[in-house]
Amino acid sequence: MTPGCQGTSPLPGGGCTRIKTLWYQAESGGTVERVTDVTDVSDRTDAILPSGPPAPTAGGAPAAAAPGRAGPRAAAALGPLGLFTVLFGAALPLIDFFIVNVALATMGRDLGAGPALLELVVAGYGVAYAVLLVLGGRLGDMFGRRRLFLVGLAAFGVTSLACGFAPGAWSLVGARVAQGAAAALMLPQVLATIQAATAGPRRARAMGLFGATAGLAMVAGQILGGLLVAADVAGTGWRAVFLVNVPAVLVGLVLVARTLPETRADRPAPVDLPGTALLAASLVTLLLPLTEGRAAGWPTWTWVSLALFPVAATAFFLVERRAERAGRVPLVPPALLALPGMRRALPPLMLCVGGFGGFMFVMAVTFQEGLGFSPVRAGTALVPYAAAFFFASLAGPRLTARFGSRVVTAGGVVQALGAVVLILTVLGRWPGLGVAELAPGLAVAGVGQGLQMPVIMRLVLADVPAERAGVGGGVMATAQQSAIALGVALLGALFLAVESARGPREALAAALAAQLAAVLATTALSLRLPRGERGQRGD
Repeated sequence: MTPGCQGTSPLPGGGCTRIKTLWYQAESGGTVERVTDVTDVSDRTDAILPSGPPAPTAGGAPAAAAPGRAGPRAAAALGPLGLFTVLFGAALPLIDFFIVNVALATMGRDLGAGPALLELVVAGYGVAYAVLLVLGGRLGDMFGRRRLFLVGLAAFGVTSLACGFAPGAWSLVGARVAQGAAAALMLPQVLATIQAATAGPRRARAMGLFGATAGLAMVAGQILGGLLVAADVAGTGWRAVFLVNVPAVLVGLVLVARTLPETRADRPAPVDLPGTALLAASLVTLLLPLTEGRAAGWPTWTWVSLALFPVAATAFFLVERRAERAGRVPLVPPALLALPGMRRALPPLMLCVGGFGGFMFVMAVTFQEGLGFSPVRAGTALVPYAAAFFFASLAGPRLTARFGSRVVTAGGVVQALGAVVLILTVLGRWPGLGVAELAPGLAVAGVGQGLQMPVIMRLVLADVPAERAGVGGGVMATAQQSAIALGVALLGALFLAVESARGPREALAAALAAQLAAVLATTALSLRLPRGERGQRGD
């Protein structure tokens, strides 16, 4: 606690506050509104602040806030169990995206589905999830984030049940689309709740843990998938990777109802229907051909769809900019994307998670098809990466408090070293490549990734006001999901092209070299990130 702060109220301009002025489009007219974001240095209170200055009194002076209050409506602080609950909710959608990677072969044999149809099991979830994330954030701002979290979590459980009991491949695809839509209602509320119900060092710690959870969930999905398929619980086989969600959701519903505070925007805006439709068109024309094209042999429709993507994306940007200039509230306000955190940190984040997603896919294919690993061995082979990522991400907040965003640059160098070790190991030890031979390179790469991803995520949302927390979280999650799909498509296509010409050894080395290039690009972009501690703390 800062000296002299005991017993004081965190009023704007007081000795125990920092004031950051953000310029944001007003909702009620075409003017630009000043948002004053106040952070209590003493970390005594976490509040949602009004998105404008206090109303003047009859004498023209600003009205003072009542003692102990920072605004017209204060949000209850997010306690430790509440933080665990939102992180639990954040892990579920990410685990379910990756959990099917090691179960696809078993699904194909059981359901008689070919590669193109199996890709739809992955693509249906990923596309629906990405398309609806920003809308899910806006709905949380409107109707309450806790309420939307409960609705999304319940729907996620029901759709997981439908996936687990799907009688055929097409019914499984339909259930996965619905599951992705349910996940899109849930995940933005996690980030919005953290933004709205924490402040200062608490927010920094929470965002650091969110980044650690996100990265660990991606790895844990493949590990858990391999274990469940191999265990064949009660003869369920691959179905267990979906049915395991049901008891987890029941526990989550109880935790959400008991531990999460309700937060929402002070002045919720209506849904931007043209923007929603154009964003959906943009993402579908990009993500569907990228995720389905490789398995389908890149038919004509995939190239037509990709050609339509820049048209839809341009139309989306123009419509959103026109809405903002007219004084309406667009789905993704251009002013939000112009905030320093979004502008500087979102590109390296997309490179980071895109390369990571492609890496996870290529390793899953190599383990099972190239090296003949069983599903459980393919999953557990990633344990060194997961463990190193977890411990590095825990050390991240202490390191960033001392060194700032230079930690991201250092993490990129470490991850690049790990990628080089992996490439040399693959080229030198194939075909006698086992878990022990891969462990050193995976562990070093995991440390580097763990030092980067959580810090960059915190920086992306550092400048987003609590009033737009849902939309900001939705934008970041959409960018992540799009980058993962792009990374899987590009690295997957490279891997398969080289494999058909040179074999799996050279294919894996080529894919790892491509990921190394993405790591180096992320490291270079990290030099543009804010150097101080300010952005790291969320104030």
